Amino acid sequence: MASFSWLQIVRLGLVQTALGAVVVLMTSTINRVMVVELALPAVVPGGLVALHYAVQVLRPRWGYGSDVGGRRTPWIVGGMAALALGGFGAAAATALAETHQVGGLALAVLSFLTVGIGAGAAGTSLLVLLATGVDERRRGAAATILWVMMIAGFAVTAPLAGHFLDPFSGARLVAVSGCVSAIAFLVAILAVAGVEPARADDESARAQERKPPFLTVLAQVWSEPASRRFTIFIFVAMLAYSAQELILEPFAGLVFAMTPGVTTKLAGLQHGGVLAGMLLVAGLTMGIGGPWLGSLKLWTALGCAGSGLALVGIAAGGLIGPDFPLRILVFALGLFNGIFAVAAIGSMMGLAGVGGEAERGTRMGVWGAAQGVAFGTGGFLGTVAVDLARLVAPDPVHAYAAVFIGEALLFVLATGIALRIEHAAATKIPRAQRRRAAPMQFEPRFER
Repeated sequence: MASFSWLQIVRLGLVQTALGAVVVLMTSTINRVMVVELALPAVVPGGLVALHYAVQVLRPRWGYGSDVGGRRTPWIVGGMAALALGGFGAAAATALAETHQVGGLALAVLSFLTVGIGAGAAGTSLLVLLATGVDERRRGAAATILWVMMIAGFAVTAPLAGHFLDPFSGARLVAVSGCVSAIAFLVAILAVAGVEPARADDESARAQERKPPFLTVLAQVWSEPASRRFTIFIFVAMLAYSAQELILEPFAGLVFAMTPGVTTKLAGLQHGGVLAGMLLVAGLTMGIGGPWLGSLKLWTALGCAGSGLALVGIAAGGLIGPDFPLRILVFALGLFNGIFAVAAIGSMMGLAGVGGEAERGTRMGVWGAAQGVAFGTGGFLGTVAVDLARLVAPDPVHAYAAVFIGEALLFVLATGIALRIEHAAATKIPRAQRRRAAPMQFEPRFER
């Protein structure tokens, strides 16, 4: 497959924009309506969001399916269709819960499961398609484009949807969600149309005939040392990354006496740091930084180490008191989070073909499952850890400091794993050598 142009990369990024547009209504608007307008316990939408993450464990199977067919576009389109249907169903379920709570919640469970399935299937195949069609020097920039365009989906949809939701009613929620889902699906279809080259029917049939069963392929991917190590890295790093998501703002409010408006601005500052870190890595890995500063391995490890140091600084800041420059450390945390996240995604693209080109989808699915499960688990465990720490240390400062230090240690562990990962060697193997290798054989030269 020829390397994608920048226009094609941006077009594929629109799929992420569409995905983010649907998901943001699930995690913000519908979450708020359930808690405020319907007066449901916060654990209800929290459990539904966790369910959406839990189903991500099936990503390897969806990636394997795209490997068997040899094309990723049908899985992207099918996943976006499921995502749009699930998003609309979640809004309908919320409206139904106003009058029939049990029926509404049952539909909500089904809808959030469908959203998780759709996001996982579309997201996995999208990353595999990019990994196949983006050359090594563009991977950092491509990862940045994907992430930024997903954030754009959040940023554009939330205020527009909020505008049309007033005055609020269940019917209006269903109408707005239906429009967002329909537009997102249409944008995704137009974005992927014609990007992936067509594959000959006889070639696709041969690929299906020689493809081992899913469990055999999954076992093979897990047996590859580089793939297994990268899976562990993704899980540990994302666990540390997501654990601070739900506790940073409460920490700022309790310890630094910041108002809700100020803590919201603090979160915006962190996201600004994330964007800055992504843009930095994107620029340096495109050749500006040379062979050393352009190394995804370097930036992945540096991002994890810097995130750990920033968390230690935030923990110390709580003990120092209100005069501590918390905003600087929060921006630094976002900066290093963005550095490691985009470098890790770029590395993921490079490693997807290691051990066998025919297992790209399965391998990407394994990593996507690790990311999804870790993200859902981290957010939950972060809040639980704070509650448990406050039982031992009634002073919130010490409780939050203990949890931030624990997260920092996870980032230190992730740094050590990142330094042992070979990030880009697969792109340097001549295709002739790949054809001579056994289809299921892992190349030992990538393991150090």
